[in-house]
Amino acid sequence: MTWFFVFFFVSGFCSLLYEIVWLRLSMAQFGVTTALVSIVLSVFMAGLGLGSWASGRLLQRYGVLIKFPSLRLYALTECLIGVSAIVVPYSLSWDRHLLQSISFSSSAAYYLGSGILVAITIIPWCACMGATIPIAMFAIRQRFRDASHRSFSYLYLANVLGAVVGATVPLLIIELLGFQGTLKVGAASNLLLAIGAFLLSRGEGQSLSFPAALSEVNKKPQGASSTLTWLLFGTGLTSMAIEVVWIRQYTPYLGTFVYAFALILSVYLAATFLGSRIYRTWSCTRERDLPGGSMWFLLGVSILLPLIFVDPRVQFRPSGQSHLWLNLFCLIMGVAPFSGILGFVTPLLVDRWSNGDPDRAGRAYAINVIGCIVGPLLSGFLLLPLISERWELYLFAGLWVAVGLVRNFSGSQQSTRNAWAGKLGYAVAAVVTLFAVLSKDFSDRFWPREVLRDHTATIIAAGRGREKRLRVNGVGITSLTPVTKMMAHFPLASLDRQPKDALMICFGMGTTFRSLLSWDISTTAVELVPSVPRVFGYFHSDGPELLRSPLANVVIDDGRRYLERTSQQYDLVTLDPPPPVEAAGSSMLYSKEFYATIKQRLRPGGILQQWLPAGDNVVRASVARAIKESFPYVRVFGSVEGWGLHFLASDRPIAVRSPEELVERMPEKAVRDMMEWGPEATPQAQFSALLRRESTPDQLMAEAPGVPALQDDRPENEYFLLRHSLPERWSQLVWKQSDAEKGERSQASLH
Repeated sequence: MTWFFVFFFVSGFCSLLYEIVWLRLSMAQFGVTTALVSIVLSVFMAGLGLGSWASGRLLQRYGVLIKFPSLRLYALTECLIGVSAIVVPYSLSWDRHLLQSISFSSSAAYYLGSGILVAITIIPWCACMGATIPIAMFAIRQRFRDASHRSFSYLYLANVLGAVVGATVPLLIIELLGFQGTLKVGAASNLLLAIGAFLLSRGEGQSLSFPAALSEVNKKPQGASSTLTWLLFGTGLTSMAIEVVWIRQYTPYLGTFVYAFALILSVYLAATFLGSRIYRTWSCTRERDLPGGSMWFLLGVSILLPLIFVDPRVQFRPSGQSHLWLNLFCLIMGVAPFSGILGFVTPLLVDRWSNGDPDRAGRAYAINVIGCIVGPLLSGFLLLPLISERWELYLFAGLWVAVGLVRNFSGSQQSTRNAWAGKLGYAVAAVVTLFAVLSKDFSDRFWPREVLRDHTATIIAAGRGREKRLRVNGVGITSLTPVTKMMAHFPLASLDRQPKDALMICFGMGTTFRSLLSWDISTTAVELVPSVPRVFGYFHSDGPELLRSPLANVVIDDGRRYLERTSQQYDLVTLDPPPPVEAAGSSMLYSKEFYATIKQRLRPGGILQQWLPAGDNVVRASVARAIKESFPYVRVFGSVEGWGLHFLASDRPIAVRSPEELVERMPEKAVRDMMEWGPEATPQAQFSALLRRESTPDQLMAEAPGVPALQDDRPENEYFLLRHSLPERWSQLVWKQSDAEKGERSQASLH
């Protein structure tokens, strides 16, 4: 049995690895949108459920035809999963080219087309992943009949433990090898599983037919099957629905890094593993019956715990190591109790239904997966836009509390000990509920404020005057700063002709959009979050009027996807990716592949303005190299406020003009807009402050000479944990840093 545990530990690791990488590859091909992410994750889960259900049915129907050991069938399945690491990237690239050859009339049609192609590409391989559990259960039934009635929970336990590792370790592998290299690690792991299973099957006799192997348990489990069905569906739906809520609630404290999301997933999976382990121990000595009402009651109450531990009076910004550990404690306390109870009841329900039967286990797991598919769709696209995170948790908590109360009142008479335990549970539940009701939301920290929610994010516009701030899921995105004005005025004044139109990607507070319109040119803004342009008027009193201008056009879409779909060309494309520079998915707006698309949308002599807010020397070097390898002419300037970099890139030389010449090329209205917030006294001084901070791409690349250009496959900005954590000597080996760079970094650390 230990071998089966090892197999499914590695299998769980590989499943998370593929899910992480395939999602990122799909985002690079089809856009970083919530709808696309939902499509990919739903397709992945659907494939798991389909494979689990279909393999159980096929084994039951055609098991008599299997003329070789069942472990070899498992080895074949793992081998096929390994093949997917090679096939899927090419298939997704082909899907993208096919979509580009088709003109879609709407975003809905595009999502439908991309969803169909992603499903065709991913589902067969995910079905192989889902098929491994019924096949392994069949092999266990053949070898260990006495232990087979709990075989699902055994494999589930190993799979979840592997998934805990799979949620974190692939992030380190991606940093070292990129996405393609990480897929090769997954393929090698699957190949080792296949070899191990094949070797273990040697000496094993011919496989028994499915009916013969399961004749002693080929009976329906006792109890109401409909109750089991709804409980399995409900637990899957609830877990994935409130995971969407967790991400929004904890993002203000953990950030938008890939490591923050991995941390939430790891806590969820680790607690699930612990709950499953407790179930395995508990079920050895007790009858496998359905959980009593108290268990479901506690499940419901545990859903409310995040409300207490994301209260801004409890949480702290991660300004220091002690605060980071406190935030981790709050994450564990908010997420782990619910996840642990879920890890206990899910394998219990499947064991109860299947009793070791792979066919029934496959169906039970498929039902749970269907709930996992519906959950995030229901939460993200229906509940959160209509009600807040708080009320969604109240809703799910109330449903499970009601299930617990119904089962308590409909159950048999409890023992005195259980009665006292129940009373204690009710008392704890009352205390938790009271604290949850009295807790505050993150948005309560700000006043005045305007809060909007949609299927992508929760938006908070808060503050007065120049102190106004925009926050997306609690993360500060931008403020009223002259830097965002210069993203429009400086590149437009640097053109070799009068501009006709401009495209800006990432709307933010709308300051750059407003500055572009001051030139009286056609201006298109592309924004991913629908609610962001709706608070334009909160930050700028003339915002609603500007949006009604015939020159203004706001498109809700992923910027990269918009550029690939449109055929229009522009004199200026200005980029202001959401901070921080390490934010998950932000590399899509800094990569060579993205710049290749922008080049097609710039008129000859047009300019790209790329804003880089911050980042270490590796990030600056990788972005600078990506831009220089994409455009023949590049200039770099520090901002008027002394932080961040403006990159100007073009296919033609960018004129070197004096501050006076730049001002002469500007309309009077544009000059007034540029000087609205200073910081200099005159427009000439404003440009002079920018020009005297000019550097070159070569200077930036010299800071980390061994770093490759930022690409979709090597997002150096997002994956940084190793280079920030490894000792200096190891960092030099991994990133080939020069001795000069080592000295510069030492000086920087002193500062």
